[in-house]
Amino acid sequence: MKSDIEISRETALLPIHTIAQQLNIPEENIIQYGKYKAKITLDTLNEEAIKKSNLILVTAISPTKSGVGKTVTSVSLSLGLNKIGKKSIVALREPSLGPVFGMKGGAAGGGYAQVLPMEDINLHFTGDFHAITCANNTLSALLDNYQYNNLNTDKALKNIVWKRVLDVNDRSLRYINTGLGGRTNGIPQEAGFDITPASEIMAILCLSKNEDDLKLRINNIVLGYKTDNFPFRVCDLGVADAICILLRDAILPNLVQTTENTPAIIHGGPFANIAHGCNSILATKIAMSLSDYVVTEAGFGSDLGAEKFLNIKCRIAELNPVATVLVVTTQALKNHSGLSDDEAKKPNIEALKQGLPNLERHIENLKSFGQSVIVSLNKFYFDTEEEISFLNNWCHDNHTHFAINNAFLEGGNGAISLAEKVIQVIEINTSLPIQFQYDLTDSIELKIHKIATKIYRAQNIELSKKAKLALTKLEKNGWSNLPICIAKTQYSFTDNPKLSGAPTGHTIHIEDLLINAGAGFIVAVAGDIMRMPGLPKIPAAYNMKLVNGIIEGLS
Repeated sequence: MKSDIEISRETALLPIHTIAQQLNIPEENIIQYGKYKAKITLDTLNEEAIKKSNLILVTAISPTKSGVGKTVTSVSLSLGLNKIGKKSIVALREPSLGPVFGMKGGAAGGGYAQVLPMEDINLHFTGDFHAITCANNTLSALLDNYQYNNLNTDKALKNIVWKRVLDVNDRSLRYINTGLGGRTNGIPQEAGFDITPASEIMAILCLSKNEDDLKLRINNIVLGYKTDNFPFRVCDLGVADAICILLRDAILPNLVQTTENTPAIIHGGPFANIAHGCNSILATKIAMSLSDYVVTEAGFGSDLGAEKFLNIKCRIAELNPVATVLVVTTQALKNHSGLSDDEAKKPNIEALKQGLPNLERHIENLKSFGQSVIVSLNKFYFDTEEEISFLNNWCHDNHTHFAINNAFLEGGNGAISLAEKVIQVIEINTSLPIQFQYDLTDSIELKIHKIATKIYRAQNIELSKKAKLALTKLEKNGWSNLPICIAKTQYSFTDNPKLSGAPTGHTIHIEDLLINAGAGFIVAVAGDIMRMPGLPKIPAAYNMKLVNGIIEGLS
């Protein structure tokens, strides 16, 4: 089969204004970034149209190193819906350069189910990540300048909690010293970098409802603490307008197209293992303003991305998916039984059975939110009819819908059965209003405990000494009523990435509690989670080449 980049290059793209015309977007409501990309202005949002649109969530079982094809499935479903005569848009997150040059090599779908132009989307795109990086680091510079000019006065801050960010995987930047080289070069202090998707400004951009809400959230960012231990915010620094100026274009969702020239909106990119893992509220709502069926994706497995999508994003945006698609592969199920990638590609019904508890757990979790679930098998060449039939029968016996997706090889035609199954489920309309896993009035510790016990099936949670001190500070500053965003490994229901399958009775260790007052949630760091990833031994960058102006090696 041809590589993803070969397929993308052979696809005849339509001018982006033609894609906009398909959606009846007025010409004045798009800002073109070249021939095949555009920004959509916020006045395109239509609340009445949103009420009539159907939002479909795509999530997955606990991922393995090989992945399960969640983005491929999201694009596939939208292609399939358009194939059967439904008006559909896929709304996705933007890829981060760190993983693109690290492990993934690309994150724009694959095969004949991609969003295009894939080179642009995987690289600098329309500059949103750079704008967020610049806004974050400008805030750092302004804060350091404030501290420098107020040194040895009662205005100086007791400590700074705001970090710089960069959209690369660079472990050497996690903990650094800044301000070295004498008085004129700043104040010597310990500092560090997070990756751009972990920036609170990324979360703020993705959770803002409009430009005014963006400014309000920026103002609420906690930068540090004063000598009286009260928080020092951006509103105290007085620079929210300057930061919003840097985000003026980045707040606008991006319009592109798929391999079959259907519309796609891509915007924002928080990771689900260290942030809330969903594209922007504005992108989702604008997509719903323009189409009858919107397919969106939440990062990693449903215990991370879908939990945060439902408990955080949907709560803030007042959205309710009409169906949830749960992506699975036979290989991933066999991985959860303990087989290696190579062994998992071989027929093995017993290993498949042993991996089913992970699938069952995700189904139960999603149904506990009130969601109607469709299990989508992302089909691979090594899948046998016996294994597929077994999985289909298992889903039937467990009162769960099942469909096969072969769009990687066949494009929209390979996703027609999945699209028809999703429409069937929507028409049955068995989805309930979201049953949130906790109430905002619950204590911080109780919210974490409810997620840990209901979603992760833990027996208990344990707060470190550092987390307990942070908890006291959070409660003292009146942040107890905020949602919880747990930063946890994506590979397990526990905080140990090596425990696959569906473990129960474990303890979730909370190492720290961080306030994202601007984004409007508390980050609970479970286990050893790095907010600045490192590169693998052989980064994807090693396989990338620029030959006569043509990029090779993206996938």
